[in-house]
Amino acid sequence: MQHTDITSALTDLLFTPGLDLNEAADRHFAPDYRQRTDGSWDDRTAWLDHMAHLRRVVADGSVRVHEELVNGRLYADRHTVDVTKTDGTTVSMEVYLFGEFAPDGRFRRIEETTLMLAGAAADRNLGSAR
Repeated sequence: MQHTDITSALTDLLFTPGLDLNEAADRHFAPDYRQRTDGSWDDRTAWLDHMAHLRRVVADGSVRVHEELVNGRLYADRHTVDVTKTDGTTVSMEVYLFGEFAPDGRFRRIEETTLMLAGAAADRNLGSAR
């Protein structure tokens, strides 16, 4: 089975502004996708609202995967997301992620915990901000 990965997904979602948000989401996330970030669950609609917000505040960035594991339909990684916001400030977040793939290789579920490495105190909730 060919599957997506977090680098491809976040690059399309956050760092490719010419790509329609719904098209980017459909490439990497199943219709029944749900996500838990730092203890709070979102369905696909709420998660898309979060992504739309991030697209408004993030000007550029990158994803660095430190460790990644795929075991059948299960996915886990530890990655760092570095962003430059539209106001010129920067944020760096380390993310611990566990996920599950749908049969077609897109993410069906992600559960993640974020750790802010650098940035303003107000950006601590960037992983779930709307």
